[in-house]
Amino acid sequence: MTTTDIKWWQKAVVYQVYPRSFQDSNGDGIGDLKGIENRLDYIQELGADVIWLNPIYQSPDKDNGYDISDYDAINPDFGTMADFDSLLAAAHARGIKIVMDLVVNHSSDQHQWFIESRSGKDNPKRDFYIWRDPIDGHEPNNWSSFFSGSAWKYDEASGQYYLHLFVDGQPDLNWENEELREQVYQMMNRWVDKGIDGFRMDVISMISKPDGLPDAPLPEGNTYAIPVSLTANGPRVHDYLKEMRQKVLDNGDLMTVGETSGVDIENARKYAGVDGSELNMVFQFEHMGLDDNDNPALGKWNNQPVSLLKLKENLSKWQTELEGNSWNSLYWDNHDQPRIVSRFGNDSSEYRVVSAKMLATLLHFMQGTPYIYQGEELGMTNAYNLGWDDFDDVEIINGRDFVVNREKLADDATMLDYVHYKGRDNARTPMHWTAGPNAGFTTGQPWLKLNDNFPEINVEESLADPNSVFHHYQKLIRFRHEMPIITTGHYELLDPNDDQVYAYKRIGDEEELLIINNFTAEPVQRNYDFPANADLLISNYHDDQGTKLRPYESKVYHYHP
Repeated sequence: MTTTDIKWWQKAVVYQVYPRSFQDSNGDGIGDLKGIENRLDYIQELGADVIWLNPIYQSPDKDNGYDISDYDAINPDFGTMADFDSLLAAAHARGIKIVMDLVVNHSSDQHQWFIESRSGKDNPKRDFYIWRDPIDGHEPNNWSSFFSGSAWKYDEASGQYYLHLFVDGQPDLNWENEELREQVYQMMNRWVDKGIDGFRMDVISMISKPDGLPDAPLPEGNTYAIPVSLTANGPRVHDYLKEMRQKVLDNGDLMTVGETSGVDIENARKYAGVDGSELNMVFQFEHMGLDDNDNPALGKWNNQPVSLLKLKENLSKWQTELEGNSWNSLYWDNHDQPRIVSRFGNDSSEYRVVSAKMLATLLHFMQGTPYIYQGEELGMTNAYNLGWDDFDDVEIINGRDFVVNREKLADDATMLDYVHYKGRDNARTPMHWTAGPNAGFTTGQPWLKLNDNFPEINVEESLADPNSVFHHYQKLIRFRHEMPIITTGHYELLDPNDDQVYAYKRIGDEEELLIINNFTAEPVQRNYDFPANADLLISNYHDDQGTKLRPYESKVYHYHP
């Protein structure tokens, strides 16, 4: 890739906003669109180019907005369509683009399509969803919902089951139905016509189900099996996305990113190929699963830190094998992941700031489009003060029931420890704006309990401190905008068997970057080969001690070899 080939979204930095937890403007304890608009200057000061909005559509909120009952209406909790239009105009006035979450693997069971589909087998919209007869009085197959239990819900009126890979209020859409696909494309075009700048596509790799819906491999002792290997990258998914490209995505200079559970390199090259026939980039999850439990029955629920060797191997694989073929998304945090400084860093008072900066540096000098989840730029941590009565997330609630009550895989205290390490509500606690009441998020009662460390970790404190995590992210964003080598340079991993330091190079035609990251709380010695007159571009310490790396030290050298 040369500098003339760079697309706008390849140099962009995306800031993810979880509307419910970002900023409340009316005192009801729920973040809203006016609140986001009121904080656009903050996002602009950070330097982000794009806002990815989690779902703001009409929804009964069985899965915090990912169960949509009307794709063309705004959830009243967040405001009105006029509020959205105002937000879009205000963002565009600041040079910030808006990317919407697109959730079309499933809808809400309260969507008009499903209401009609459920009304009878002869209804024209019956085939908009996936209905099957019982087999020997049981579910059509052994698939599990991703939120525990069967992926099938029995409908007494019709005597059939419908498929829901997530909660039972999220019936899966049947993409085999051409009319359903056309309805989805028309809806997308209405948002494009409104002026939005792209789509983040939720679990888009699952829209094509395998022929015959066969049983999934069943872990020993389990009744149901999570069918990722069968439902991801299905037989017609690439055909559907090519059709979507022709019907919708070519109607504007849009940014598109697919959440592609179960994706491998081969499919990533198809989803986000340089030919531009499908999407711009994908989210892959391999590095997010490296700290899953060794017991497959427990899945993600674990409290053991990631192996640096595994992390290096995985991130390097995606850097090298997508180069020249497709495009990476770079992320640590999002609404479905715990806080990265608590997970891969060290959230103690001594090392939180330096380890948060180290993790940011490691990621932001790689090739790809970086995503920053709200509060990540402050070094926000997991919320250890939340107990069982405080959690809102359906995955946590169902996970506890499965692990503790049904399968007896862990006791309550151990499961709580797992949730404090891996639970999604760690990222969904409200944004910390000030050290004042409710962290400046709301004048009312927050919808989810605040992390109790907001008096020390908040925007007001971060903006005032030139050495804060915020200002480190600000510098990283500026480098990406100003230095083409970060976009175009070749990636080269150094010392793959070093289990303490993650070091790599970015290599351009006439310049190089050396990125060094100590992943431990211990001082270590490392000597890398680079010119003596190299410039120290950025560091998370105030001085450079050469070959000595202090705890979680991170530094980047720029030089001409």
